Amino acid sequence: MLEISENHTNGTLIFRVRVQLRASNDEIAGEMGGALRVRLRAPVVEDRANEALVEFLAQLLKTPRSAVRILSGERSRTKRIEIHGVTRQQILALLVQEA
Repeated sequence: MLEISENHTNGTLIFRVRVQLRASNDEIAGEMGGALRVRLRAPVVEDRANEALVEFLAQLLKTPRSAVRILSGERSRTKRIEIHGVTRQQILALLVQEA
């Protein structure tokens, strides 16, 4: 089950993402160990993968890029993501829609 924590004071959700780079398509690939699995076409060059992840999540959740932030794991496959202005149900719906 995807682990999502809510911060009610500033209206954000925090969850983990496990990223696979150089995939054939940008897509949600299910859940693994409490983290959302995301496949991205982006290479591992100069932060392009992190930018692609932020752009992809913002596009899927129909929220501005500025609402999506990587809290930790910039150099790791597993990242902690903070998103402002979305609901827990919107995040969980990504698993149903894309997987």
